[in-house]
Amino acid sequence: MGGVELRQLRYFVAVAEELNFGRAASRLLIAGPSLSQQIKALERDLGVVLFDRDRRSVALTPVGTALLPHARSLLERAEDLRRRAGRLSSAQPVRVGYVNWWPPDFSARTSAVATVHVDAWVAPSHTQAARVADGSLDLAVCWVPDAELERLGLVARTIGADRLFAVSAGAASGPVRARDAVVLLDEDVISWASWNVYAEELVRVTGAEVERISDSGVTGPAFFDHVRRLGRPVLNSPKGQTVPLPADLTRRPVVSPEVHWPWLLVRRADETRGAVLAVVDAFGDAAEGLGLPRPDAWLPGGGPGPIRP
Repeated sequence: MGGVELRQLRYFVAVAEELNFGRAASRLLIAGPSLSQQIKALERDLGVVLFDRDRRSVALTPVGTALLPHARSLLERAEDLRRRAGRLSSAQPVRVGYVNWWPPDFSARTSAVATVHVDAWVAPSHTQAARVADGSLDLAVCWVPDAELERLGLVARTIGADRLFAVSAGAASGPVRARDAVVLLDEDVISWASWNVYAEELVRVTGAEVERISDSGVTGPAFFDHVRRLGRPVLNSPKGQTVPLPADLTRRPVVSPEVHWPWLLVRRADETRGAVLAVVDAFGDAAEGLGLPRPDAWLPGGGPGPIRP
């Protein structure tokens, strides 16, 4: 017995629906004798007679009538498989950018729903958000304020948060109240746009002291120089979370409130690609896994958590 081909099933269905070999051949755009030969080959392979035919009429046999719905079902499943394969072959990976923090379980959450390409260009939050808006990225892990999201036509889901700390010179290692810390604001509003917005809100809420700088010293060696120069605890930025401190500087927890930098998964508000939306959905509820709100936690935008004196 030879193998049954999908095209033979299509020929069988066409003849069964037309009950006329000439009309079925015209519908299938093949020659009449070729159609007749293919039906005979199918009957031979299956070991059954599908049609009763003479010079004037064609009729399904009882076996042909019984097999017809199964042939249609196989053709529908084959077409569904073809469509699915087409979508997969033409699908582009979901392009994701980030700043410096990356969800530790990102691959575990998303590998089953999409192919993710992590963009190699590490850029500031406002830059990554703008790239999502212009289509250079599909998603970005960053933070920009709500007004900027709205201006760019973006929406976001909180998927992480960094608790920021203060850095001071000397041996003191105890907690620092937020109002007793110094917060750096950089005059380079292009490079530090998101940080400056965040820092200004924090200062308004806590009464922390502002130090305006112009050397991009929010992080890196210049940041350490500012800590030494000011002689006060200086709030660290999320860019400096994992940078080792020089031996003469000390990391100190910030309290009243605990200060957190949120990380958002940002997408276009009009996004329709199923793979992109599936990646977003893989992170579930907005605050899942953050351990927030705590009694003394602060995030920009009004919470969660009270400010204590």
